[in-house]
Amino acid sequence: MDNNRKPNLFQSILPILVLVGLLILNVLKVFGDNALGGANQLALLVSTAVAVVVAMSIGYKWEFIQQGIVKSIKSALPALIILLLIGALAGTWMLSGVVPAMIYYGLDILNPLFFLPATCIICSIVSIATGSSWTTAATVGIALIGIGGVLGFDKGLVAGAILSGAYFGDKMSPLSDTTNLAPAMAGTDLITHIKYMAYTTIPSITITLVLFLIIGVTFTSTGSVEEVNALKIAIASKINITPWLFVVPVVVIGLIVKKVAAIPALFLGSILGGIFAVIFQPNLIRNLSENSNFFYAAYEVVVNAMTTDIAIVTNNNLVNELLSSGGMKGMLNTIWLIICAMIFGGVMEKTGMLKTITKSIMIFAKSTGSLIATTTTSCVVFNLTASDQYLAIVVPGRMFAKIYKKRGLHPKVLSRTLEDSGTVTSVLVPWNTCGAYHSTVLGVATGDYFMYCFFNILSPIMTMFFGFLNIKIAKLVKSENK
Repeated sequence: MDNNRKPNLFQSILPILVLVGLLILNVLKVFGDNALGGANQLALLVSTAVAVVVAMSIGYKWEFIQQGIVKSIKSALPALIILLLIGALAGTWMLSGVVPAMIYYGLDILNPLFFLPATCIICSIVSIATGSSWTTAATVGIALIGIGGVLGFDKGLVAGAILSGAYFGDKMSPLSDTTNLAPAMAGTDLITHIKYMAYTTIPSITITLVLFLIIGVTFTSTGSVEEVNALKIAIASKINITPWLFVVPVVVIGLIVKKVAAIPALFLGSILGGIFAVIFQPNLIRNLSENSNFFYAAYEVVVNAMTTDIAIVTNNNLVNELLSSGGMKGMLNTIWLIICAMIFGGVMEKTGMLKTITKSIMIFAKSTGSLIATTTTSCVVFNLTASDQYLAIVVPGRMFAKIYKKRGLHPKVLSRTLEDSGTVTSVLVPWNTCGAYHSTVLGVATGDYFMYCFFNILSPIMTMFFGFLNIKIAKLVKSENK
């Protein structure tokens, strides 16, 4: 650090207060659902400017602050590349018929009564297999949003079921990056961490499934058999539906299970989708291009699907809404938001403002329960301010590791708390990388789905509940403490 001065609590909170005030103004008073079109991005930059002014007023140099910005953006680059590839994948999977086929067959299988818990379970299984809530949302999640819409479910409710299942699987999968990161920060091993997480995670997902089942039982479907059949006929009129199309998602999921990195796996999945479009949807390609040469037409349509947009038009307006994708272009607003969020988070972390906020919370950590509650609060604060779930795990993990050990608590208590609060709450914040990603991929605003992410809301509550009641709070034995 180029100076010994540290921001006080008021100086550290001031940029956050400005951010919250601007976000409230944008969303509730002026722009509404269009706030993500630029207003919220600007709010993050204005709040960053406030943080920079505060930091420079106490002696920080711009060059030093800029290092934090660059480092923060650099850490988000893999996520930004993944976002572009998800846009390309969504486009070619729509063109090839993969997503339409999922919707087509899903309408036969998924009963409205059990649709929400079934959606949660399906996403849990896929997420455990892939270790990625992002991949889950971008594959089966998109199809389930479409099926839910046909059955008459609110999109926010369906998104809540998708994300509840996706984040349960993300937490419990040994392939998940956050599931590996949390024990590494706390000082325990992966298997111990996963086993110990089950004590809080299983009750949370059980309550979640019960809630979705209750909603399903009381729900009256607006989609009649005739309407569902009409939708299937409209899809089949434009798309060649065949089970062979499922080879594409199976290959992608298989690659990720085999620990192939997400970026090459998703790129291959988008290319494979384009190849399957040429093989199985030649008539659709001809309809979408004015070029008489099929080779050039196929190249044009596949490239457009990956980069700009694709719209498959039928005689059914609902199907037209389902069978459209924005490609890479559709992800640019989200990428813009994430870059602005990482700029804000980079300044807040580099200048020590986040550390000051976290340390101020420590005065409440008197008992074991309050220590766990303080850790949970810190993780949520980092998701709100640093806009990144990894920082929400890494920084509190570093700060609290010695305190947990000093109080005789096993590191797995800390690792479980980090995962129960840092990982799952990231998707509830619109300007967090996870919240921005999922709202874009699923086409549902964060404000429309967050109250239905029962698992994500219950997880931090459950870990604090166990802490205050001293349930399954592991202690260090003497040899471990030494």
